[in-house]
Amino acid sequence: MNLTDKAQLMNEETIRRAITRIAHEILEKNQGVKDLVLIGIRRRGVPLALRLQQKIQEIEGVQVPLGALDITLYRDDLTTLDVQPVIHKTEVPFSLTKKTVVLVDDVLYTGRTVRAALDALIDIGRPQAIQLAVLIDRGHRELPIRADFVGKNVPTSKREVISVRVAEVDGEEGVSIQDMAE
Repeated sequence: MNLTDKAQLMNEETIRRAITRIAHEILEKNQGVKDLVLIGIRRRGVPLALRLQQKIQEIEGVQVPLGALDITLYRDDLTTLDVQPVIHKTEVPFSLTKKTVVLVDDVLYTGRTVRAALDALIDIGRPQAIQLAVLIDRGHRELPIRADFVGKNVPTSKREVISVRVAEVDGEEGVSIQDMAE
């Protein structure tokens, strides 16, 4: 698939500001950090969750627990991905019982990744509540899922692709919109 860049949507500074705003919104909605945990969806959701954890600690002076979730085996398109899909480690070294989990991902699109993440979380434990924080919400939902916290809403066509780059994974920061070449 050939992709052509259409526009730069966010840079390092606008990503940082979005993370700061989302951290404040999480704290406001949950009235602080009591029983709050953050879980990033691998790959880019994990570094975004870490940034939220750091920002919350900066604001509240408390480090909330942080986990990483691999949803590969929970995907409904697993058989179309690869004969041998790459499985990464799920790391949730704390109980989810009576916790408010903020699930963190880079882009919310059809909702299928979030559905898989919800299934994976429920297999780990039974949280009090699950909230969703995403850097980008691009619309086109196929499932009844919505984000509680959004860095930027970006209306897109189905021919467009949102590319999120974070330094921890990609060596650079930015969000761009790309068009699928015919």
